[in-house]
Amino acid sequence: MTDSRLIVVKILQDIIENKTFASEAKARFEKQIGSDSAFVNMLLQTSLRHMLYIKRILKQFIKRKLPPQSASAYYALIVGSAEILYMDTPDYAVINSYVEIIKKQLDKYVAGFVNAVLRKIVANKVDFTQNPNEEFFPPEFRKILNASYNKKTIRKIENSFSQEPCLDLTCKSDSQFWAQKLEAILLPTGTLRLPNQGNITKLNGYEDGAWWVQDFAASLAVKVLGNNLSNKKILDLCAAPGGKTAQLLSEGAVVTALDISESRLSRLQKNIQRLNLPQPEIVCTDAVSYLQNIPTPCFDAILLDAPCSATGTLRRHPELVHIKNLSDVTKQTAIQKEILSVVSNALKSGGTLIYCVCSLSKTEGEEQIASFLSEHPEFSLQSLTPLLPSETSEIIDNTGCIRSLPYHLEKFGGIDGFFIARLEKE
Repeated sequence: MTDSRLIVVKILQDIIENKTFASEAKARFEKQIGSDSAFVNMLLQTSLRHMLYIKRILKQFIKRKLPPQSASAYYALIVGSAEILYMDTPDYAVINSYVEIIKKQLDKYVAGFVNAVLRKIVANKVDFTQNPNEEFFPPEFRKILNASYNKKTIRKIENSFSQEPCLDLTCKSDSQFWAQKLEAILLPTGTLRLPNQGNITKLNGYEDGAWWVQDFAASLAVKVLGNNLSNKKILDLCAAPGGKTAQLLSEGAVVTALDISESRLSRLQKNIQRLNLPQPEIVCTDAVSYLQNIPTPCFDAILLDAPCSATGTLRRHPELVHIKNLSDVTKQTAIQKEILSVVSNALKSGGTLIYCVCSLSKTEGEEQIASFLSEHPEFSLQSLTPLLPSETSEIIDNTGCIRSLPYHLEKFGGIDGFFIARLEKE
């Protein structure tokens, strides 16, 4: 267990200091993690979710900033505090483990300091775990939300952040059968929902290619294209890792899957092979170049899951609240606008454009589409209300677009933050 804790400390340090996504940081330790994957994930996620509060607690006991060469001790204190306050490990085992880690990584004097601080955390454990008003979002991340929402809405988003999301699956077919087989809840749109699993490859149906992991909100982008997709020629822009591509293929569409990342497209191809679906046409290039150079509009529909700040996935990726700021939103908004400016080149008259982002920022969603419509009168906005079951009406805004927030559809267990618009080229 000590080695696994050290790995979590190193991953956390990499995430915060280098603004790295957790998946990328964990990939560097994949071989060392081994069978401890579930413990590593749980400890890392817990540390990230409660890090702001833990740092405030540590301020009470750390009067001087640790020197740069001892930075790993500070991250060890964050991870150790998270394990003491929010997990069931015996306190003495936690303290001993992190003291030994720092003794080996640094020296016995810093280890003695870590020992003293963690003992104080244990001594005040009851008080620290009874804070009903814990804040989770740092000031820089809060600025993103302040630009789009009032304080009441932000607090609701923040409250949902502390809850680990469920595992959502999209089935190739026979959703009801697999819901029974996996003892899962069948959501109104056909998504399966079950408690989060440590290793999904061990679940029934994985080896058979019966389903793939895909958040409920993400699956709606294809759902609102309608039911008759057979033989429709559809361009899936920014397609990797392939959840929406798989949906389109399973509905009989003829798909061109485009992404700028060769490694992510390789993963898409492997996912499609596992699912025993027809391989789509694969194009590895940037979307703008492809759309600028396409000779004639040839697609019946285009699904643009645009590059974005990804802030809507904060429940699944708690590191986002510590590494994202307004400049990330500004950068992604410019990329989205550039792609949208040339998307009409590839779309037939009467064709459908689905624009979606897993972002909480209205700059990347509502405002982006309003700007696009003002500059492209050949497009009109289509209401999504007739295309979704009534149970999901909470996530339809007054323009007929999807605007889901993490606390929406609470009776089903919540949903990722997403914006989806359907537009028709006249």
